[in-house]
Amino acid sequence: MELATTLKTQDVRIGVREIGINPDHWYAVAWAKDLKPGQVIPVTIWNQTIAVYRGISGQIHALDNICPHKGVDLHTGDVTGERLVCSYHGWEFDHQGQCAKIPYLPEEQKLPCAELRVFPVQEKYGLIWIFPGNPALAAERQPPEIPEFDNPHWIMVAIGARFNAHYSICNENTMDVFHGYLHRNLQGWFNPVLLKLKESDDSVCADYRVSYQGPITRFLGLSEDGGSITTKVISVNYHYPNYYTSLEGISSLYLMRLPVSPSESRSFAFLFLKVRLPQWLVATVRPMLQYSIRHGLFLRFLAQDIEMIESEQRNYWANPKRRYVEINPAIVALQRVLVRQYEQFRQSLEPAHTNGQTGNRHKSVDEPVSVPEAIATNHIDPS
Repeated sequence: MELATTLKTQDVRIGVREIGINPDHWYAVAWAKDLKPGQVIPVTIWNQTIAVYRGISGQIHALDNICPHKGVDLHTGDVTGERLVCSYHGWEFDHQGQCAKIPYLPEEQKLPCAELRVFPVQEKYGLIWIFPGNPALAAERQPPEIPEFDNPHWIMVAIGARFNAHYSICNENTMDVFHGYLHRNLQGWFNPVLLKLKESDDSVCADYRVSYQGPITRFLGLSEDGGSITTKVISVNYHYPNYYTSLEGISSLYLMRLPVSPSESRSFAFLFLKVRLPQWLVATVRPMLQYSIRHGLFLRFLAQDIEMIESEQRNYWANPKRRYVEINPAIVALQRVLVRQYEQFRQSLEPAHTNGQTGNRHKSVDEPVSVPEAIATNHIDPS
């Protein structure tokens, strides 16, 4: 559905900061290079802690991080072959979550019925992805495609970030091209204009016209000397729960959002740039370019964004009932999608009555205690 791009006052009910997630999607949780064979790490998706380990074969497995025996963390244990061993009593669990061995019991003795929840997991684009929702849906809902990955014509820079903020605040920052003023000392963009806006059940796509001037425009090949003003269209595409942003063949950004808890989020991002250099030279200086882009460009912009995002969260904690005014319809559309996805998940958990039979509830990540009525009944309240 195409929406109006007029900037007008929208009185937003801040209850969007209280919603949970829709776990029926793949979430990037860690860099694959950080998990070696025989190692185990803990990851958290919306308060659900998961033990992710790589067996000796190199295969990655994901199990509930709480031992069913005494309730201790399993990520402090060891990996033996393709099994995860609890550090407390040495109970071993196979990659299917079944208790496979208890060291102080005779081999012929029947083992207790102790099992762990198994999460669908895969390794793709150098990331570890987990599907925390209904496993029956995992095959049909795959991680986003990244065609630029491993393409030698692009310079790829991988960046991870942590935010002490609800994921909705982080997502709004990514959708909000109007905050270029924040980055003015970094020769960021200016004079943004929202050209086109579309919203669907699980996505928001916004096209902005923006202007650039300064050393960055010369580095990116937008102008010869950096002195002239260059105008380009940037497309920001949010497809729950991740982002894809492109700047007219100059750059692409894939940002994977991980909601850790109501007050913590992470992101895993790939920035792809095309620079005006011969291909043979790009191959030679690629590591230097990646370092320069990461530290001289990306991290400087990111640091300013984190400061604003965490400031917004702190003020929300101080007064959750405060009302705010938004004028960017893309932000309002994004909030609708976030709330809609969460509500769809909540509805999927309700018993389904068909011919007098009750449907089964699938296991899921932890849910918030409640959803404010302002969100559950009337998500966005335009003035």
